[in-house]
Amino acid sequence: MIKNIGFIGAGVMGKSMIRNLMKKGYTVSVYSRTKSKALDLIEEGAVWKDNAGDCAAGQDAVITIVGFPKDVEEVYFGEKGILAHADKGAYLIDMTTSSPALAERIYQEAAAAGLHACDAPVSGGDSGARAGTLSIMVGSDKETYDAVLPVLQAMGTNIIYEGKAGCGQHTKMANQIALTGCIAGVCEAIAYAKKAGLDLETMLNSISAGAAGSWQMSNNGPKMLAGDFAPGFFIKHYIKDIRIAEAEAQRSGCSIPVTQAVLKMYESLQEQGMGDLGTQALIKYYLD
Repeated sequence: MIKNIGFIGAGVMGKSMIRNLMKKGYTVSVYSRTKSKALDLIEEGAVWKDNAGDCAAGQDAVITIVGFPKDVEEVYFGEKGILAHADKGAYLIDMTTSSPALAERIYQEAAAAGLHACDAPVSGGDSGARAGTLSIMVGSDKETYDAVLPVLQAMGTNIIYEGKAGCGQHTKMANQIALTGCIAGVCEAIAYAKKAGLDLETMLNSISAGAAGSWQMSNNGPKMLAGDFAPGFFIKHYIKDIRIAEAEAQRSGCSIPVTQAVLKMYESLQEQGMGDLGTQALIKYYLD
């Protein structure tokens, strides 16, 4: 049974996930490259560790949610990495949106070391992380999924086994591909309504209850109107995700023209210094 958890990454998502684990009675040790980000968690009962290896040692499970695939590699491999320090039999859960190939590599190297790994990327943003209602897509062997399910249930409500290692990441790529059109669609509706002289709030309330309604419209649409671009999910991280999706699509021979068009919009905003804004800031591409 999993009781003690090492958690690496105390960003926008990770911080709330750590709190939900502690609320469910798990003992959580935490490591983040910037200790100041974890000070409030330490005050609330999390145990600080000085590096990824120390955070992994002595734990029943280790959870990672960091920024980019290179960050995943950094915390898993090397002398101070998770694989070198986790106790035999421990469960390794990478919740970063990352490369499917990297997820497969971690699974294979973990198995060789007597460890159990799974890729479990999430969807639901900062609000889902706070509420403990994240959607979690899991790739691994079924035995590992069954073992870590109670831990995942402390952080999410829609938890689905997708198949072998890497399948969680592939499902998350499908999720991010689907999101691109939704976000851009909300922006275009607002841009059109503004040109037509409509009251934008009334317009959103009118169409969000019908067939055009979506999570993006109900949650990020009002933020767009209010000029609230605080990151529930960073533009820079979304660009990272879509570039992974684009590479995987090219590898499989799949055409994703809508996704590629929206990626160019986001890249344009990042070039203007907006990479740390939330994804709803795409409206700036249309209105600014």
